[in-house]
Order: sequence, then structure tokens, then C-alpha cells
Amino acid sequence: MELDFFEFENDHSPNAQRFVEEEEEEDEEQAGATAAESKAFWEEQHQLLKEAMSRTGSTEARIRRDTEEALRRMGSAGDLVCTCSRECRRNCVLNNIVERLRNAGYDSAICKSKWLRSPDIPSGEHIYTDVVVEPKDKKKAPVRVVIELNFRSEFEMARGSRDYNSLVGRLPEVFVGKPERLRGVVKVMCAAAKRCMKENKMHMAPWRKHKYMQSKWLGTCERTLPPSLPLPAVVADRTGSRPARPRASMLTFDLHFPAVEVV
Repeated sequence: MELDFFEFENDHSPNAQRFVEEEEEEDEEQAGATAAESKAFWEEQHQLLKEAMSRTGSTEARIRRDTEEALRRMGSAGDLVCTCSRECRRNCVLNNIVERLRNAGYDSAICKSKWLRSPDIPSGEHIYTDVVVEPKDKKKAPVRVVIELNFRSEFEMARGSRDYNSLVGRLPEVFVGKPERLRGVVKVMCAAAKRCMKENKMHMAPWRKHKYMQSKWLGTCERTLPPSLPLPAVVADRTGSRPARPRASMLTFDLHFPAVEVV
């Protein structure tokens, strides 16, 4: 075997040289095909994200404008919603936004989603806000609009690839939209995160999986009002709402002011 190996290494015959060249060509073709496939995937994700983000209606646009105005007013006040601890301050920011939207005539509330551990994902909870709009036609179901104040950072990764970070950069810092549109955006971003981890040969963290991210905004949530608004709380789900007891809440994100970018 050793003799054959050295003979092959020292063989400069046309057949041996052709064998080496064919191997190199196959490697180049495989690398080129992989690069082309990767490029096509990321181009497709950009297009899908663009389509998902563009599906907005008049109701969403109106709530978006009023949310933007509430954020501007909060920022013009020196970004000092309260002077208490960091965790409490997050709650105060959400309370402030909800109060401003309710003063503008919206049925806005603080939403707390909570999900149990499963074989695929760990348990968790998330806090955000929403607005429920009653349609003029009473036969139709209420329209729910999700408001996430720190949307982009929910998808940021410390070791994200250039292609993935470029996709994240197209997300708004503040998301205002119906669950249907949010569902499309989450699907695109989770597929992109999975591809990013695969290309970097890294393990996909369970809290970045599609099921986990969906649970944050698209599962059953408890709607509560700020303490300064002593009105009954309700639980919102996909089928309707019912009375519930208010509960304490915690946020899992940071807010950035005064820059405002909503969609």
C-alpha cells in the first residue's frame, strides 16, 4: 500500500494529471453550485420579506401613525417615563404607550403571552401591546393589531452572517401590523435564521425556532390595562375574549429613543 501511494504521488503521467484536474473541477463545481444556491435563497428571502411587510391596510396605517406620534411625544419629554429600576421602567414605557393610545380612542392593552415547555422549545413569556378594533359590520370579527416596540432586536444574532444581518436590517424597530402580516414576517426570518446557522455550521438555538418565535405574538395572550386605568382586563385568543384577573408583567426587551421607525 505504501509503495502504491508513493508511486501515485510521484506519477506525472497524463492519466494521473487528468485525474487530479477532474477532482479539482468537481470541487469547484460543487462550491459554485452551493454558492449559487445560497445566493438564490437569500434573494428569495428578501423578496418574501418585502411582500410580507407591504401587506398593510388603512386600519394598520392609522394605528401606526398614532403609535409613532405617541413615541415622538414620549421622546420629546426627554425619554424619562419614570426614574425607577430598569425592569420597572420597561413596564412604565408600555403603560405610557397604552395610555396614550387609549386617550386617542383605541382599545389598547398590555399583552402577556406565556407558553409551556415542549420537546422542541423551552417555556417562556413575552410582553407587548396591541389594539383591538371593532368593525362597522357587527357580523365581522374584531380586528387585532400587534404593536412590538423592539421588533428588530428580537431577530438579531451575535454571530449572524452578512446575508442574515442584511435581512434583519430591513426590519422596522417598531412593528405595527395584523397577526396575518406578522406571521409571514416571522416565517421568513426564522427560515433565514435556520439557513444562517446551517451555513455557519452552528447549532440552531431553540429560542430562535419558528414555534418559539410564533408563541411570542401569535398564541393566546392575557390583555391587561395599566394600573392608572381601572378597567376590567380580558384574555385575547384566536376565538374571542373572556374576563381574566390582572397579573404582573415583565418585559424582555430594551427600548431605543428618540428615533422612530414603524411599519
